[in-house]
Amino acid sequence: MVQVPRRPVISAPTLIRSLARLSTFAPPEAAPSLSDRMSQWLGWTDAIALSSALKSAPPAATPGARAAAHDPASELARVRADLAAAIARDCGLAAAPGGQIRALSAAERQRAASFAEFPAYRQRYATSQQTMDTAISALRTRLRAQLALHAPHAARLASVDAVMERVMAARERTLLASVPNLLEGHFVRLRDTEQAAIAAPRVPGTPPLAPAGTWLDTFHRDMQSLLLAELDIRLEPIEGLIAALASAPPGENVSEPGQHDPLPR
Repeated sequence: MVQVPRRPVISAPTLIRSLARLSTFAPPEAAPSLSDRMSQWLGWTDAIALSSALKSAPPAATPGARAAAHDPASELARVRADLAAAIARDCGLAAAPGGQIRALSAAERQRAASFAEFPAYRQRYATSQQTMDTAISALRTRLRAQLALHAPHAARLASVDAVMERVMAARERTLLASVPNLLEGHFVRLRDTEQAAIAAPRVPGTPPLAPAGTWLDTFHRDMQSLLLAELDIRLEPIEGLIAALASAPPGENVSEPGQHDPLPR
């Protein structure tokens, strides 16, 4: 296994800790408070929209509207599993039929590593991000529709969440789009470390080198770990909506069986 110098990192969300471990990124010692962050991110039009959602009466439920009967927690689990499988594919970790990881031969590994270029992985990362964005936004919309059919305070929460998603979406995309820039440095360091080890004179008694191309396997798994950590962050608003649904008293509408939308492809 290719070894890259690792630095101790501060306590932080998994995505931040992973970025600090794999790159030269240094998390700030003291993060600004949430209120300070919000004041920087929200423009005056955003603040007005959020204030209106908080103060206004929730919209009346559409006559005849019904909530889908599928369990929100099960729906979240399905979307999470589908997205995790898509991430594995985009990271080159599911080459065999049935989604199983196929072990490459030494020759295949060496050939794949010799032709690997980071722009292809940048595109794969962006593809995974777009897939997550599309699927999670659709699920968030469905959950808000269910929440709007409950008691007035739950319906108001759905309105607030709609404003927050619109306001924060651009900021979230900008921040997360910078992750591949940090990942590129990790790609280069892994590749160069293995090449330097192969070129160095062998000292008698030292352990044998790992098979050539092992660095690319390491990179695939590290890229997957970053995307899975990003997935957890993206799903936090979904978990909040599900918690609200679990505690909200029912409204006037009666749930009937419905079909959930498939994960967008």
